[in-house]
Amino acid sequence: MPSSALKTVAPREDKLGLGVVMMALAILMFTCIDTSAKWLILAGLPALQVVFARYAVHFLLSLALFVPTQGLNALRSNSPWKEFLRALFLLGTTTFNFMSLKYLPITTTTTIMFAAPVVVTILAIPVLKEKVGMRRVIAVCVGFLGVLVVMQPWGAEFHPAMLLNIAALILAAMYFVMTRLLAGIERNSTMQLWSSGFAVMCLAPVVLPIWVWPTQAVDYIVLVAIGLFGGFGHISATYAHRLADASLLAPVVYIQIILAAAASYFVFGTWPTLWTLVGGLIIIGSGIYIWQRERSNMAQTQKRATS
Repeated sequence: MPSSALKTVAPREDKLGLGVVMMALAILMFTCIDTSAKWLILAGLPALQVVFARYAVHFLLSLALFVPTQGLNALRSNSPWKEFLRALFLLGTTTFNFMSLKYLPITTTTTIMFAAPVVVTILAIPVLKEKVGMRRVIAVCVGFLGVLVVMQPWGAEFHPAMLLNIAALILAAMYFVMTRLLAGIERNSTMQLWSSGFAVMCLAPVVLPIWVWPTQAVDYIVLVAIGLFGGFGHISATYAHRLADASLLAPVVYIQIILAAAASYFVFGTWPTLWTLVGGLIIIGSGIYIWQRERSNMAQTQKRATS
């Protein structure tokens, strides 16, 4: 790739404190996305329409933020095919997640999605060519055990919508892998415009002919807010990864279980089940172990490189 193509990519910085704050803000925004989506779907809006609204507002926000300063260069990608796949995976995970939210508590969907680092570890072997030792393989198995505890496919608590959440989980992991591949070669503006614009183009022909208008004023507010949450959330997350290493930011994601439980209780009047909490602890424990192993491997690699 020509060096001139990368000159517009913002350089990495070492600001861990600000990076953690921006990542926490992103997690708050992501929780608000799920809460808004469940609110709108329970209000009678089709799931695909909610997905479209989420990305349409996100796209308009990105245009307003980036085009005035960067012009059409904001749309120019250094790696179009990777951007296309990243946008496709993000659209898929949002769609399946929103569909599952119609039937499942936010705490359940959030907890299952916590297994994304576990799936990323598996995908890192063929896609990122990473070597995964036996300890991390065991951690992956433990993580999936946690998912089974949450889902309980053997018991009455199982709901078929959990399979939609599993599809969202797999696509989310593929999205994270593509984001890793684009790190350092793509601008934040380009990633936001491609991911949101692709979703708008795909869904507009399907959604607009069957558009359902909300019946209450508050639903209109939530319909716009969900896109703002999505836009600012992804911008914040991308910015956070420019300020600090992903390995340092990873554990911040787990504050979402607290935020999801609060949203589930205060907005919908539901508490997480015991099995959700137990499975969540198993998944989080597995994810933290994988995170520690990745940090240890990175430290050893850097030590060998400098010795």
